Parts: sequence; structure tokens; C-alpha cells
Amino acid sequence: MQKMKQIAEMMKDLETQLDVCTRCGMCQAVCPLFIQTSREADVARGKLALLDGLAREMFSNPKGVNERINRCLLCGSCAAHCPRGVNALEIFIKARSILTEVVGLSTGKKMVLRSMLANPKFFDRMMSMGAKMQGLFSKPANELLGTSCGRIMSPLIADRHILPLAAKPFHKIAPQEPEPDSEGNITVTFFVGCLIDKIFPRIASTAIDIFRHHDIGFYIPDSQGCCGIPALSAGDTATFERLVTYNVEKIMAQSFDYLVTACATCTSTIKKLWPAMSTHMDDELKNNITDIADRTLDISQFLVGKGYITENNITPGKTAQTITYHDPCHLKKSLDVSSEPRTVIKNNAEYRLEEMKDADRCCGLGGSFSIDHYDLSSEIGMKKRKNIISTGCSTVATSCPACMMQLSDMLSKSDDPVVVRHALEIYAEGLFKKTAE
Repeated sequence: MQKMKQIAEMMKDLETQLDVCTRCGMCQAVCPLFIQTSREADVARGKLALLDGLAREMFSNPKGVNERINRCLLCGSCAAHCPRGVNALEIFIKARSILTEVVGLSTGKKMVLRSMLANPKFFDRMMSMGAKMQGLFSKPANELLGTSCGRIMSPLIADRHILPLAAKPFHKIAPQEPEPDSEGNITVTFFVGCLIDKIFPRIASTAIDIFRHHDIGFYIPDSQGCCGIPALSAGDTATFERLVTYNVEKIMAQSFDYLVTACATCTSTIKKLWPAMSTHMDDELKNNITDIADRTLDISQFLVGKGYITENNITPGKTAQTITYHDPCHLKKSLDVSSEPRTVIKNNAEYRLEEMKDADRCCGLGGSFSIDHYDLSSEIGMKKRKNIISTGCSTVATSCPACMMQLSDMLSKSDDPVVVRHALEIYAEGLFKKTAE
């Protein structure tokens, strides 16, 4: 009964938000999927029109509606450019939640989301086991980018060039105790995120080195869970809510000034989606979620905004390498953060920043979208790859580990001599080289 009441409330909320859309079609110009397919059903306007009849359609043809609503990158381009302020991203996520209640989750998604992701410690153990066994199923593909490909064709790996799981995840080497700054000023809680923990632990280690260099106190909650976006994208609100509740308890166990992440998707999820999807939760949990969201910042936004890194007009050296920057959708479109990571990069005189065409155009990953629609994901990704290569760069930086995976795949398959790195790594490289000198 409580679940049906919740669905009814979500349906009413959707109808209110849908009334704002005038079907003007402005979203067509910015939707990466529509640009690729020219199908009205693939653009926000088409999906919103479909949702107008959701109350009727979800019982007569729920699978068909679910399939079309899930054919979306959730990049937020439509919401960022909507002249009426329609938050299509939030609408689609809520619609997926409603449809999943009717259609249910597939056996595979239940296993991954409810048996693994919803149980952080078990998930960590499974990923550690996977790291040890991955060599049986994959082989090196590109030494420069560190990618691998499948030893045999499989539906999951297909012809992807993937980044392997780290031999040792960050949570195995992370500082176990809070490290306050010497003057008792700013203290941050560092939210690591699944991809950084298990594939890019070097990014988290770099963040810790930077905190220490700038005398920023930090705290890393033990046994952090996923931010919940994979579950939410699949419409699995039960797993999402379980992970949010789990993480809130971990985060609030220690006092802090800001919650900082080096993952654009985690930042956007915690800051935007945790509050949006918590309206029915108990007051104490809702208040804690709002408090955390208000204090959540992307790491470049934090370092630049708080004055640790400044726009000091460093002139690139004569031997500086060309670098370009890809704006993650969840950072630029959802949070309007784009100048800060560029400032971070420009603080290393060994690089000269060259802007690519459509730097904020989606790379095409879209989380599970890439699993379900890899052909479309690759076509969109290859457009991004072309824009990267056209700059003549030797490095492409970004602020999202998921984007790093997609860019590595596209560049690796094309055998391009371009390295993919996090913006934070570029800053740290210059910072610690200067310190050593």
C-alpha cells in the first residue's frame, strides 16, 4: 500500500513537471542521441510526449514505454538548454522508477544491483576477486592507454577496449584515520566513488597528496558505498535508497566543512539527485541529505573556489605539450562547473590548453546506455574522438572517471597516441615537480 501511494505521488509530480514543456523542440539541437539517429522518440520532447500518457500506457504496454524511456544517455543536455526550465533528466529518472515498479528488474540487474551494489562490503570482495581473474578473460590492447580487450567475443565486452580493475583498490591503501589540518581550518570528507576506487585509485591518491600539500584536513569514510546512480538509472529506487541511507550514516559520522569528490557523476548525484529523490524519506534523513548536498563540491570547484589554486596566468613553457579538455555532462550541464578544471590544468606550465570543438558534447557513455546500445555509444564517442584528435594534443583531460573509460575506449580502438588523464593529475604533476625542484 505504501509503495502504491509513493507511485501515485510520483505520477502526480511527473504530470506537474510535464505541463511545463511546450514541445518547442529546442532539445533536438543538443541531444547527442537525436543528432545521431534523427528519431523523434530519442529526443526529450518525444519522450515527454510519451510520458503524457504514461498512466494509460504503462499498464497496456509497459515494456515498450520502458524500452523507449531507457534509450537515453541521461546527459542532461536537454534540461541545461530548455528555455522553459523543464528538468527532463529528473523526469526521466522518476519515470524509470515508476516503470520498474510495474515491469520489474531483469534477473541480471537484480543480481548486480540488489545482491552486489546494495551491499558495499560484498561488492568490494567481488571486485577484488574480479581483479585477480580478469586476465583469464581479457588481454592487453593498447600499452599507452593501458586498455584491454576480450580474449574471446562476449556480449558484455564485445569489441570494447576496456580499462582493467586495479590490482589494489584505493580503499585498501586509503588513510584509516582523519587527518586534520595544522591550523584547524577547512576539513573535507572525501567521497571516492566506485570507478576511482576500483579502476583509478591513482586519482584518489593524487587528491590526498594535494590535500596534504595545501594543509587541508580530510576524512575518508570507511567502506563507502556507491553513490547510487546505477540503481537510480535502472529505476531501482529500493537499492538507491539503501545506498543513500548507508552513505549518509558514514558521511555524518565525522564533522566536515565540505564533501569533495573527484567524480563528476558522484558530485551531481549527491548534490542534485539525493535531495530530489528523498522527498518521502523521514525528516532526519532528509535534513542530513540536504545538509550534505549543500556542502558537496567537485574537487576542482573546491580547490579553485576556496583559493588553493588560482588563475595566475602561467605561461606555458617552450616545450609544453598540447592538452585538451572534455567537459563531463554531469559537471558542466548539471552543475555549471567548467572554468575551474581548466584553471587546474593551466597551473601546469608543461601543458598548453587547446580547446576542442564541442568540448561539452556528451562522450556517449551514459552508464548502462553503453551496455545496452554500444553501437550508438561508439558512434557518439567517435565524434568526440575526432574532436580530440583535431587539436593535435598528446593528452586529453576530463573530470569524470566514466568519461575517462569511454575516451580510452575510442582512442585505443583507433590507435591514437593520446593519453587520457584526470585534470587533477595534470595539476599534481606540475605541483610536485615544482616542489621537488
